[in-house]
Amino acid sequence: MTTTIGIIGAGEVGSQIARAAVSVGYQVVIANSRGPETLAGLVAELGPAARAASAAQAAAAGDFAVVAVPLKIVNDMPVDELAGKIVLDTNNYMVWRDGNIPVLDSGEKTVHELRQEQLPTSKVAKAFTHIQAPRLLTAGRPAGAPDRLALSVSSNFPDAVALVTRLYDQFGFDTVDNSPLSESWRSGPGQPAWLRHAHQNRDELIVNLRKARRVIPG
Repeated sequence: MTTTIGIIGAGEVGSQIARAAVSVGYQVVIANSRGPETLAGLVAELGPAARAASAAQAAAAGDFAVVAVPLKIVNDMPVDELAGKIVLDTNNYMVWRDGNIPVLDSGEKTVHELRQEQLPTSKVAKAFTHIQAPRLLTAGRPAGAPDRLALSVSSNFPDAVALVTRLYDQFGFDTVDNSPLSESWRSGPGQPAWLRHAHQNRDELIVNLRKARRVIPG
């Protein structure tokens, strides 16, 4: 039985994850903020394994979901449709784009812990956050290849980590488990794992995650 991924967000990250997913046999239901009709070109490119829908419809259709849009202070994700599902959050906190969020600036919480709070009946995993989206289609290598890159995953739920690990492997990447979500800052913008994203295998990513240093303003 084919697995369906509901993808909310059809920008560079969401569209590249959709392309990679279709290439390894997944069905995709993808949504953006402007309406399904604006995704006709992308869906035509992706082929019969993909269709466009609203965010709520994509969430409902997916066996699991990918959220490829920035977090808003007031939740704008379909909580009910995502209930009981694993949700891969690809967002990074960017002050220049998102504005200052005090609870994140203080280090009290990570952006992915906030996403988990906004989706309390889902199992959130931070995924795909420290790789340039186009490289999902070009940088993958077979398991055991000497130049295989690694990506991190963070979650409070082991089954979510297992799902992301399987998906990474299908896309051609190794996995480093950087759980729980409270540790997800270690692969965030400016940290060694982020800066070395294009050049780190599994052992190197483990080291870079350990090198992370939290800088709290003020």
